[in-house]
Amino acid sequence: MRDGFVDTLTELAGEDERVMLVTADLGFGIFNKYIEQFPSRFLNVGVAEQNMIGISTGLALDGWKIFAYSIGNFSTLRCLEQIRNDASYHGANVNVVCSGGGFTYGNLGMSHHATEDISIMRALPGLTVVAPCDRFETRHAVRALAATPGVGYLRIEKQVPIDTSGLGIPYQLGKARRLREGRDVTIIGCGGIVADVLAAADQLLKRNISARVVSMHTLTPVDVEEIRDAAATTGAIVTVEENQVSGGLGGAVAEVCVEMGIGVKFRRLGLAGVYSAIVGDQQFLRNYYGVDASAICAAVRELTS
Repeated sequence: MRDGFVDTLTELAGEDERVMLVTADLGFGIFNKYIEQFPSRFLNVGVAEQNMIGISTGLALDGWKIFAYSIGNFSTLRCLEQIRNDASYHGANVNVVCSGGGFTYGNLGMSHHATEDISIMRALPGLTVVAPCDRFETRHAVRALAATPGVGYLRIEKQVPIDTSGLGIPYQLGKARRLREGRDVTIIGCGGIVADVLAAADQLLKRNISARVVSMHTLTPVDVEEIRDAAATTGAIVTVEENQVSGGLGGAVAEVCVEMGIGVKFRRLGLAGVYSAIVGDQQFLRNYYGVDASAICAAVRELTS
């Protein structure tokens, strides 16, 4: 995912001289190719994320297309006021990039676990919030965000063990990608956790449970029609995310169902009002907090029984 972001940004910079990368003292190794080609369009502000967003806003209001990059919470929660007051309020073309969504940096502890960011960024008016599931979606998201007015939020991870590029499903902001058809339940995921959703669908099929799998890569604006169709044709929905269920993907789907008066069996998987105080790698934490493939299977079996 991260390499997909860098490669696509480098391509974009070659196509559009207004594209610029701003970072807060991170990513030098992975950005070497970009820096070599576009040294005048790379700015390291140091360990000063608030300044990163303030400077990015000024540049964007002067016509630049900015990508502001840092680790998880550092590019969002540390400079939330600047994202809200400076960039978003003024509709600046600043794309905030979170490298390390969810439990990506699980071994570094709670300070590096990005598990509230989706909920918080969804609450800001005018933001486009995107959490791609693999390299394919990441590459398309970068291009789409660069062409979209206003503030974008791109939540990526390091590596994911899936590649959806060969499925022939196009990418469009605000339009979910249905990765697998199913009749009994729809499992909606966002981000790299979709890999576990697909693994769960395989396991459920062995129990004669047919699961539709949806990558809801865009959280704002969310794909209302895909949610409506899931409720109407499968009758049960499970959402899965490495984020608080309150206000995140589960919250977004629940809002749609309630506001449209849709009656559907529904379950949200994610962090339920707790901080991720445990340290471990990403898959360990997915298991510990009940969002891995086995937990998804258990939730689906209980919901559809």
